[in-house]
Amino acid sequence: MKLWDKGISTDKKLEEFTVGKDRELDLYLAPYDVLGSLAHITMLESIGLLSGDELQTLRKQLLLIYKDISKGDFSIEKDIEDIHSQIEILLTRNCGETGKKVHSGRSRNDQVLLDLKLFTRARIESLVEKITLLFEVFITKSEQYKKVLMPGYTHLQIAMPSSFGLWFGAYAESLVDDLRILQSAYHIANQNPLGSAAGYGSSFPLNRQMTSDLLGFESLNYNVIYAQMGRGKMEKSVACAISSIAGTLGKFAADACMYMNQNFGFISLPDEFTTGSSIMPHKKNPDIFELIRANCNQLQSLPNEIILITNNLPSGYFRDMQLLKESYLPAFDKLENCLETGAYIIEKITVNHHILDDKKYDHIFSVEEVNKEVLKGVSFREAYKKTGEKISSGKFTPQKTINHTHEGSIGNLCNDKISRKMKNVCAAFDFETMHKATAKLLKEDEKQGI
Repeated sequence: MKLWDKGISTDKKLEEFTVGKDRELDLYLAPYDVLGSLAHITMLESIGLLSGDELQTLRKQLLLIYKDISKGDFSIEKDIEDIHSQIEILLTRNCGETGKKVHSGRSRNDQVLLDLKLFTRARIESLVEKITLLFEVFITKSEQYKKVLMPGYTHLQIAMPSSFGLWFGAYAESLVDDLRILQSAYHIANQNPLGSAAGYGSSFPLNRQMTSDLLGFESLNYNVIYAQMGRGKMEKSVACAISSIAGTLGKFAADACMYMNQNFGFISLPDEFTTGSSIMPHKKNPDIFELIRANCNQLQSLPNEIILITNNLPSGYFRDMQLLKESYLPAFDKLENCLETGAYIIEKITVNHHILDDKKYDHIFSVEEVNKEVLKGVSFREAYKKTGEKISSGKFTPQKTINHTHEGSIGNLCNDKISRKMKNVCAAFDFETMHKATAKLLKEDEKQGI
């Protein structure tokens, strides 16, 4: 069954190619298609395109479908093209002619746009929760090891003293900025496209503000052409945020793989969190960090994939956009899995407290020597030259006590301020409006009006 069926049979090979993976991927969107339909029929009744009895009949069936979806008892039938067709045919089977009225004033174009935005809003909330948990692990580790020094690197050459507190804390603060990017993407997703139909509106007197309120959107996509142009743009914006988050976690995983190497020996994991070799009995491999790194690298390619599918399309809808779902929808599962696993394994990390006992790290204290001379009144350039000569002649003796006091330094991590930033960013997401609207739509035996 196809919503566009005009009684002409479609070539089977063509049908198989054009449907693609929609039956599988549209299950991600199933609950949101029901929510969108609940809002749409409520609005249709308010403008006289459904009677009160018809509204209640359709609501009852949609709520039953939603329950089946929630229990995992829902599927898209073999001969049904997509989630929109499946739900409409279920309504027609159970509600007769009333079920055929549900599509008035909308197109599959604005239906899928709406489903994607509702899906994205919900999955962003889940990402925020996972990111917050990972942030807390980083902050806790930063505080736990804030007094343990380690070498810092530039050009992968030993450079200056660092600390594990500084290292863990850096990734915590990076997640704050990642959430700012995700917040921008959330605002783009949290605008209602329903009522734009195929991109040119409708001659029905639709009340688009009503459906926006019913679904808990913060705004409308007002211009109906722009609403359709938002397909791909919304995904790209969210993908950029996903890429940024993945970049942070992937970089930490790369650090962890290097620091677990015996030539570094900075950190370790309990044996049960490493893997072995089939022929080398001594091996303890950081497979978990390697796979986090690889998955995060894949996720960082997502914006480019979306751009390459959409960047030469003129305004209006094109079937090319169907392919966006193949990489976009599963990306949330992949990132959440990486965030959960990352938080779990990072909590298990222990650090080497005696790295700087090795003489090969003595020269990282050279800058401390230069600064001490400057504080005595020597010019910086002269102090730099004098310390360099000591190093060249083998006469440099490091003083390994350091005193960094400025904000964000080894001795003043400002983790409390970083945590405050994180709290403020999280608080700016308005998930409560979305929850209230969804709960009201799903409330049984009650007419949904504004």
